[in-house]
Amino acid sequence: MELDPDEVFRDDGDDPENEAYQEREATKDLVVYLVDASPRMFSSTCKNEDQEEVTHFHVAVSCISQALKTQIINRSSDEVAICFFNTREKRNLQDLPGVYVLKFTGSEYLDLPTAKLIKEFDQIEEMFMKDIGSQHCIVSGSRENSIYNALWVAQALLRKRSVKSVDKRILLFTNEDDPFGRLKGAIKLDMTRTTLQRAKDAQDLGISIELLPLSRSDEKFNVSLFYADLLGLEGDAITQFLPSAEDRLEDMNLQLRKRIFKKRIVRRLTFAITDGLSIQLNTYALIRPTVTGAITWLDSVTNLPLKIERTFICADTGALVKDPPKRVQHYKNELVKFSMEELSKIKQVSSGYLRLLGFKPLSCLQEYHNLKPSTFLFPSDEEVVGSTHIFVALHRSMIRLERFALAFHGSSTNPRLVALIPQEEIVVAGGQIEPPGMHMIFLPYTDDIRAVEELHLDVNSAAPHATPEQIGKARSLMKRVDLTNFSVCQFSNPVMSQLCKDIMRYYKH
Repeated sequence: MELDPDEVFRDDGDDPENEAYQEREATKDLVVYLVDASPRMFSSTCKNEDQEEVTHFHVAVSCISQALKTQIINRSSDEVAICFFNTREKRNLQDLPGVYVLKFTGSEYLDLPTAKLIKEFDQIEEMFMKDIGSQHCIVSGSRENSIYNALWVAQALLRKRSVKSVDKRILLFTNEDDPFGRLKGAIKLDMTRTTLQRAKDAQDLGISIELLPLSRSDEKFNVSLFYADLLGLEGDAITQFLPSAEDRLEDMNLQLRKRIFKKRIVRRLTFAITDGLSIQLNTYALIRPTVTGAITWLDSVTNLPLKIERTFICADTGALVKDPPKRVQHYKNELVKFSMEELSKIKQVSSGYLRLLGFKPLSCLQEYHNLKPSTFLFPSDEEVVGSTHIFVALHRSMIRLERFALAFHGSSTNPRLVALIPQEEIVVAGGQIEPPGMHMIFLPYTDDIRAVEELHLDVNSAAPHATPEQIGKARSLMKRVDLTNFSVCQFSNPVMSQLCKDIMRYYKH
């Protein structure tokens, strides 16, 4: 049986006529990069991959440039803005001091990531000190609060775009763990309070704030001094957020990619445990193939995107059909009409719930039972309060008893039996490696399993057979294959890499 790659990686909710699918496809990211431009960012240095001494400002700029190149390939519809604070010059719509928003040629402050934008941004270090300039952080005797102003400007940039189904984020680069460390008394308390309130106001509007700290070789970034309160970190979350300075600097590009590629929810499921007891789960696709962006049709005169509209015309009269289209089925020399809603209900096998059937030992699950890429499940209390507590209790019991859950996953077109396998959390010094949750494995039906040995039952058949020597060498080769630290992230998609090179070559010429 030949498998279709698109079908293997497609989720049950990937139906273009499904409202949940259309809403998910419309989701885009609005990102504002906030970069600290104080003299300390230029005086503090670290070693890059080539063991060369570079400034923290250079590290931040390099990470943003790399993120823009990745965004332009994977999420070309996202919009970005780059903002510096603690600057000598100011440029922002609010005319606030110490904040400079980059405005590239022919673009607004919040713009699509393009090759031209990346090319101009790569020259930012050369023109920064000449045109923008750097100034010291908040000092004693000054009432200017640059980080407060920066959050205000970033919030205003993101509020300009009132798009449905949009994610808004602020990525903050700094090596100053206590921006109010030089202040004392009531002034410090007042500035801290107003800044934290500004961050809370932004988060209440649906804007998430991510911190990318830069540590010096002789001093670790202490997030508990100020940014723990700004990010809402408490207890163990603070400890997990504090990797060593060396790991943080070496892994800076990877950390930025983790924040750029936000874990978008594939769909929401209702997990029915028993009659009358259900919880809400969010599903995530851990691995998906990277594909080229959708084709955008442009007007040949204005070069603006075209809006495509579909109109039905009656074949008999040539008039425009205004009523919703209907489908027909021949039955006993008659045409039976169905509306799209009725046809959808006929095809519906289940309500889309995930229903628990029972538990089995993990030893009953075989490797060949994994029919297609799994889906990761994590609880959510947004609609069903208490889902997390019930999920955690079930998760811990399954791990302790070494069981997996057998469940029915119903969809409109493909009802299946699935196995829910619990995964324990893995935490190292550099942070969380594996999150706690469950993997939903799609189990095969009997017809999905093919016995390869059927071709070789007859010794006299024409099918080729390996000799004992060939089998021995193949066995030795497989034993030497080391996949201990293997990760799919180690290999990039060659099609995407070539596309990026072609785009950069085009704008270079």
